[in-house]
Amino acid sequence: MKKTKDKINCSLVQTIEAIGDRWSLLILREAFFGVKRFDIFQSNLGIATNILSERLKKLVKDDILQRTKDPEDARRFIYKYTEKGLDLYSIVLAMINWGDRWTTGEKGPPLFLHHKTCGHRLDAMMCCSHCGKQVHAREVHYEKNPNTL
Repeated sequence: MKKTKDKINCSLVQTIEAIGDRWSLLILREAFFGVKRFDIFQSNLGIATNILSERLKKLVKDDILQRTKDPEDARRFIYKYTEKGLDLYSIVLAMINWGDRWTTGEKGPPLFLHHKTCGHRLDAMMCCSHCGKQVHAREVHYEKNPNTL
């Protein structure tokens, strides 16, 4: 990893800077569950309005969410994922999956996810984009990109 004056040249660091705090991740989760309005985010999360406002502004500024007028009530705004934001779904899903496995105890997870295409319960897993097989940590090696050195 190459450290510059302002940033560490690492995709994980850049992602954490974009979405790494608790409230931003919870806002993203709610958005993936279909929440679009400020008041519903606030009610579901119990988050202070000033913190919610700051996080939403940052997510919009970072092109993760877009803010548009609510077509049903022009006095309000709605928040929707951009393409860049939708690409975060696998991260949120992986974190939910990890929490379901390691933190929920005997009662199990608070939610069950279902794949609409096949109708079955979904347990997220990482697959290789080339062969389609599940990826495990010990089966991956790393190579520096010479264009970023």
